[in-house]
Amino acid sequence: MKLDEIHHIAIICSDKDAALDFYVNKLGFSVIRANFRPEREDFKIDLRVNETTELELFVMKDRPARVTNPEAYGLRHLAFKVASVPETAAELGEKGIVCEPIRTDDYTGKCMTFFRDPDGLPIEIHE
Repeated sequence: MKLDEIHHIAIICSDKDAALDFYVNKLGFSVIRANFRPEREDFKIDLRVNETTELELFVMKDRPARVTNPEAYGLRHLAFKVASVPETAAELGEKGIVCEPIRTDDYTGKCMTFFRDPDGLPIEIHE
């Protein structure tokens, strides 16, 4: 068996407008399709990350808040490769997104930092 690449990553969001503002307007992903699912009373919005990867946003009511500390089992964070962490962090800052201080990954020797989406999901940028 060979798993070639990640097709999509699913994220549960609490606020449709805040999620679209963050992922589309601030991070620059484009909407592939957006659908209201009346049987579930939620929205499913697919965003294009690149040629092969999508983000699936599920906008749902009344979900438990994300556990932040202590960390729980499951997805820890979402990470994107960028050409320059300092430049990307500065661009995010111009859009009102606060990044943690930039640090060097102990194992790769590359720059990295984190910021959070509107629901607190940690997102990493890494060179």
